Amino acid sequence: MTLIEAEQARPRTGGKDSALRDWVRALEATAPIAANPRRILPRVIEELAETRGDAPALLSANECLTYRALDDRVNRYARWALGQNLGKGETVCLVMPNRPEYMAIWLGVGKVGGVVSLINTNLRGPALAHCVDIVKPKHIIVASELCDETRAALALVAGRPKLWSHGSDDFARIDRAVEKMSGPRLTEAECRGVTIADRALHIYTSGTTGLPKAAHVSHHRLMQWSFWFAGLMNTGPDDRMYDCLPLYHSVGGVVATGAVLARGGSVVIRDKFSAREFWDDVVNWDCTLFQYIGELCRYLANAPEAPREKQHRLRLCCGNGLRADVWQKFQGRFAIPNILEFYAATEGNVSLYNVEGKIGAIGRVPSFLAHRFPLALVKSDPATHEPARDESGLCMRCTTGEAGEAIGRIYDGAAHAAAEFEGYTDAEASQKKILRDVFERGDAWYRTGDLMRADAGGFFYFVDRIGDTFRWKGENVATSEVAAAIMAFPGIAEAAVYGVQIPGTEGAAGMAALVADGTLDMLELHRHLARVLPAYARPLFLRIQDRIAVTATFKHQKTELVREGFDPAASDDAIYFDDPSQQAYVQLDRALFECIKTGGVRL
Repeated sequence: MTLIEAEQARPRTGGKDSALRDWVRALEATAPIAANPRRILPRVIEELAETRGDAPALLSANECLTYRALDDRVNRYARWALGQNLGKGETVCLVMPNRPEYMAIWLGVGKVGGVVSLINTNLRGPALAHCVDIVKPKHIIVASELCDETRAALALVAGRPKLWSHGSDDFARIDRAVEKMSGPRLTEAECRGVTIADRALHIYTSGTTGLPKAAHVSHHRLMQWSFWFAGLMNTGPDDRMYDCLPLYHSVGGVVATGAVLARGGSVVIRDKFSAREFWDDVVNWDCTLFQYIGELCRYLANAPEAPREKQHRLRLCCGNGLRADVWQKFQGRFAIPNILEFYAATEGNVSLYNVEGKIGAIGRVPSFLAHRFPLALVKSDPATHEPARDESGLCMRCTTGEAGEAIGRIYDGAAHAAAEFEGYTDAEASQKKILRDVFERGDAWYRTGDLMRADAGGFFYFVDRIGDTFRWKGENVATSEVAAAIMAFPGIAEAAVYGVQIPGTEGAAGMAALVADGTLDMLELHRHLARVLPAYARPLFLRIQDRIAVTATFKHQKTELVREGFDPAASDDAIYFDDPSQQAYVQLDRALFECIKTGGVRL
């Protein structure tokens, strides 16, 4: 029996007999990439301009581009880059909100070998300057509405890139310069021999625990992402993707767009997510696909009923980070036929796909793809956040159901393209992500920084980020699992869980920042947590906030929360302490804070 035949014989979750066909389509879609090294994503758009010319490619409330118009604009930006003598591998920063023009810019610059750094439009001051400095751009293209913020940050930038504004006279007008360029197909000489091996983009990490890092993204990676998801989602010319995620991240900017454009469909680009307008948008634009991150689904599931929330034509939602409890509520309430949950990281070589639709799982690796996705879970030391090693100095694999860090074997070369690690602009940061001498001397594995567990059926489940898991009372506590327990209590809109240091104690005590949806019954909350969580996992402190700061992809920013700890003087927020003498949460004042700090309260 072949590996594919063995896969076909596997029992299917929920009767999804099409799972094998999904894998095969993805493999067939990506198989030709290596054999056609000069066929990069801008060339695919060029081909589609010939066959799908007047069909819509990129749509928005303010601008719509057909395939022919998109190709024309891509070629104009390519010739602009050539006119500026931008060398292969040299960088252009792009600071622009979501709009069709955004993709035209990076596709055009990338077509002639330039590298476009996709800057988070929420960054200001030193953080924005840092993201510019680490890629050393020759040019920066800025949307008119972001010129003031960019100008202020550039005072802190070491280099002196040339500034271009789109839509205003703040800097040199790139929109006017591009209009003077020629739009027909580029000659081979103009394309400068760009191949899939060349770098195309810099996409930044979210910066939840520090300043963002710029990850290298090659043209091969763009083609692989686009066609792999095109195969898994079975996209076609009649599909229309609703994309309200930031275009400066890989999911919203490449997966959601590339997977549909690769097959001649269209993408509706929304400037930003709106729970209130979501279903009207999906219905009015006649969308068949939606790209999500888990928090968006939670917002929608908790929103008031919308008149048109079941009048859509969605056939599939694709994304990552969808918790099991939200999954069921979201899929049931809005009548979503299929959900494709996956796990991946922009710079990583570990990816998982839940094509079976098993609720709560992030995916699995079919037996016939084990060589292509070399993944392992290794035991992690919660004190050092490093993989634990045995007496011989090698890492130890996790058993079924045991949580450990997910790592991916690093190979070089075309035969193992999916296992390559392209790294960051910062070589030192790249080396920190590589784990060596793991299962044998000399091997190298990419560290995801994520804890997962696997069940007997081979399905993987996300547990937490390394560092988010903390140790208290000799036990490991996963913040995501505690947050899920808190969110199950009525009246809580949001929860972020983290560990805080208490003088004279080992490990870190649990603390949760909460956003209440109305009046919060603290007595009942204590009883609820006592029922659903073991004593060591129950938050010792609660902090009530109006809102919890998040990144652009809705990840909680916990660094400042951890720094402020449980000190009531650090903020105006009310802080509560799980008082063992009263078996209840009591409000923490200065006297009680000092008593806890000096060991006057037995924890």
